[in-house]
Amino acid sequence: MIHVENLSKAYGTTKVLDIPELEIPKGQSFGLVGNNGAGKTTFFSLLLDLIQSTTGHISSNGIQISSSEEWKPYTSAFIDETFLIGYLTPEEYFYFIGELRGWNKADVDQFLEGFTDFFNDEILNKRKYLRDLSKGNSKKVGIVGALIGNPEVIILDEPFANLDPTTQIRLKRILKALADKPEVTILVSSHDLQHTVEVSNRIVVLEKGLVVKDLQTNTETMKELEAFFSGEPADVE
Repeated sequence: MIHVENLSKAYGTTKVLDIPELEIPKGQSFGLVGNNGAGKTTFFSLLLDLIQSTTGHISSNGIQISSSEEWKPYTSAFIDETFLIGYLTPEEYFYFIGELRGWNKADVDQFLEGFTDFFNDEILNKRKYLRDLSKGNSKKVGIVGALIGNPEVIILDEPFANLDPTTQIRLKRILKALADKPEVTILVSSHDLQHTVEVSNRIVVLEKGLVVKDLQTNTETMKELEAFFSGEPADVE
């Protein structure tokens, strides 16, 4: 599905990302973790053609991302609040995204009914512009907007940040349900190891732009990650 080859990004003499090769198969729930400055957001920005690589390229379904836009119709993302349109209400934003994805208002309204609990009566019919929402509610809008149109590739950067515990639990349920669909590939980046492990069947650890671990998740994954980030030996049975 997604193929990375000789990918690097440098600013001046400082290389912030260096991935010789990485394959993300279709249908995989892929978690990307690492400390600040590890290169997570840089990787996602390259994956969305928001910045240009220094070397190499990324392909999606055989389409080179930096030289074609044919990957865009089946790909969606929410990286941060800059993806939102501040002068729109949530409803207007959802309808706008729906129109881009070929959905009419009725399609969008029906889709949004499935997120009543996630919105917790804080998003719809409040006569608020997106710029006036809290960070948590802005994130809810961005995440749900990224799911409109049934995209095949969903990219979410720090989706659990700024969400209260109840909403985090509800988001995990949403992501797990999506992960059960064989045609959907999900990429999640987060500082929250526990949440990322719970919604991913594969975890890649970045450190200073390098892939230092590539793990299929199992009952021991959290122990291994905690040991790595703490610098202590892993107590894995």
